[in-house]
Amino acid sequence: MREVRWERMFPDELEAAIAACPVVYFAYGLCEPHGPQNALGLDALKAHAICCAAARAHGSIVAPPDYWHIHEVGLYAGWAAEWVGEARSWLTAVPPWVHFKNVCYHLRAADALGFHAAILLTGHYGPNWQDLKTLLALLQPHFAMRLYGLPDFEANQPGFDGDGKATGDHAGKVETSLLWALEPACVDVSRFPAADEPGPHFAMGPNARQSDRRVGERMVADEVRWLGDKAAALLADYEAAKPATRRRLSFGEIEQIWAEEVMPRLPEFKSMLPGDRPGPPPDSRWQLNYPIPPEM
Repeated sequence: MREVRWERMFPDELEAAIAACPVVYFAYGLCEPHGPQNALGLDALKAHAICCAAARAHGSIVAPPDYWHIHEVGLYAGWAAEWVGEARSWLTAVPPWVHFKNVCYHLRAADALGFHAAILLTGHYGPNWQDLKTLLALLQPHFAMRLYGLPDFEANQPGFDGDGKATGDHAGKVETSLLWALEPACVDVSRFPAADEPGPHFAMGPNARQSDRRVGERMVADEVRWLGDKAAALLADYEAAKPATRRRLSFGEIEQIWAEEVMPRLPEFKSMLPGDRPGPPPDSRWQLNYPIPPEM
């Protein structure tokens, strides 16, 4: 099997891979409650494995996965109070401004290396994927490389039931089936609680018992095909708008873009807002970072 993981490749392999297909995948997620049946790192495990499958099928390189992502703030805090409760969560959470600034530097590195397109796939849901699209729209004018960000469920068509709808959930039949297909050692359906045992069962989806590894395999194939088509479209866009020269951005320029173009918009990012979900109870552990400090 051809190696596509950047961190495991030798220099000559990387040079051959970028010459053949100058696309890089970035996978994002975090460790968070995903029911007793799934490993905590489901989000990033899922996203990274899908990226690797797409890269093996269509060419390209997969950057090291990022397991630190947005949680504990905004509507995420209210969600956790309801679906996780006061259990030890084992979260690897960072605030939105840390995650998105890291994304800026990830893209700077890839663009400086000469990639023509970058696909950023998040396996973690909630509103962060909408903010990722907003961020990339702000950054695109500064990069020759074509940028596209999405939650993996956008590529999961025709979905779990084959009804033509993009499908995602949280630790339910969709995510459990996907992880079961991609990383079978990270799913143990014998850990399902009794059907009549009261929840919230560490944020397990209510339909998780309908999970099916074979359906997961089919959904993975669907996502790989979708990502291959998107990568080809991005490369075509790059060729159509190919700049005469490529200029590498410095750290200082990334800081300037962040300060002048991203930070003024950050308070509008949906990850920063409570949405329409009630906040956590006053005595909940999830009050610690809720609401977000007004100076942010």
